[in-house]
Amino acid sequence: MRSIRPSFTARRGRGGRRTSTSLTAVALASVLALTATACGDDNADGKPSAASSHDGKITIPDDLKQRLKEHGIDIDKWKHGAWKNWNRDDWLREANDFVNPIIKGLWNPDRMRDAEDPDRGVDDNDISGDQGVTDPTPQPVQARTVTPPYHTSAATSGKLLFDAPGGTMVCSATVVTDPAHPGKSNLVWTAGHCVHAGKKGGWYRNLAFVPSYNDQGRSAAELEGASRSEIAPYGVWWADAAKTSQQWISKGGETGGDGASYDFAVIHVTPEQGSGGKSLEETVGGALPVNFDAPAVSQVRSITASGYPAAAPYDGQLLYQCQDKPGRLSIEQSDPTMYRIGCTMTGGSSGGGWVETGADGKPALVSNTSIGPVRSGWLAGPRLGEVAKGVYESVSKQFAGR
Repeated sequence: MRSIRPSFTARRGRGGRRTSTSLTAVALASVLALTATACGDDNADGKPSAASSHDGKITIPDDLKQRLKEHGIDIDKWKHGAWKNWNRDDWLREANDFVNPIIKGLWNPDRMRDAEDPDRGVDDNDISGDQGVTDPTPQPVQARTVTPPYHTSAATSGKLLFDAPGGTMVCSATVVTDPAHPGKSNLVWTAGHCVHAGKKGGWYRNLAFVPSYNDQGRSAAELEGASRSEIAPYGVWWADAAKTSQQWISKGGETGGDGASYDFAVIHVTPEQGSGGKSLEETVGGALPVNFDAPAVSQVRSITASGYPAAAPYDGQLLYQCQDKPGRLSIEQSDPTMYRIGCTMTGGSSGGGWVETGADGKPALVSNTSIGPVRSGWLAGPRLGEVAKGVYESVSKQFAGR
């Protein structure tokens, strides 16, 4: 979660800033899916497509190696630590392409546990009346631990792990449905700032999703010496594609509210180890639909936000939730007004799904955690509209027929 100062809510539209909300405002990312062993094997193995299994030896085609080299990536050097080179020029050169070679075993229990938070009288559903409006700051809602096992209580929730120039980082994320693969989705929803640094950087590296992380809800002390299967019982799923909004890429930053109204992302994942041909959705037993018809605040009775808060007083090992009726937060007059709820979750909960149960009694994802104040007490998330739908559909279409 990106922090903003409590007084930030008083900021209103600044002149000279224009934001397009067309479907074309989508940051497209290349798919370069392949695997590489973390150590002990000089021959990288992988394939240039998003396969459901990585069992067996596979030779990387020369044309794919060449495409990687165009990004400054020698796969043999990359798997042995070259990914740690965050040379600014090289990093920014990759800004238009998401490159995420799988490094088997990289996300071991220690790296998973130690990851830090990255530090954001008309028709009843007419949201035009919300534009530019900020409601009073909500009262803090104490986050409550989700009852383990998480696979039963919140099967679609998990941790998103990645490496950034500042070190090993963590966000939260949610399994969502894929219209191109009903019942067999490999799509995950998170925040834009969990996959891309925004206007001053590029794509993060080694992105991997861990569904039902620490499924049994063990304490940090109990997790010392825990096996990988205990921490990640449903496997580690690497991102082989990621997309966020062009607004986030051009405006977003580590702190403050710039780009927050478009701070969302969709990733497509593939298992590090063979999954027996099962998709992520089949593996965890569910996926949430996404509602892109942003409900007016007056029409939302309550929203439940989930995440793995990692900043004090939390340690990132347990799944928490907050439930509250949302209010409105306007960051900039020209940008869509955001939802805001009272919640004590801190950094690390970024990207976690916000779920509303509709009149039909069915839950749907309506937002994700983006920003909060320096001192916890509330969270804000973007309203999902046409731009978000464009990001989502572009990832789905990229893997349709595969």
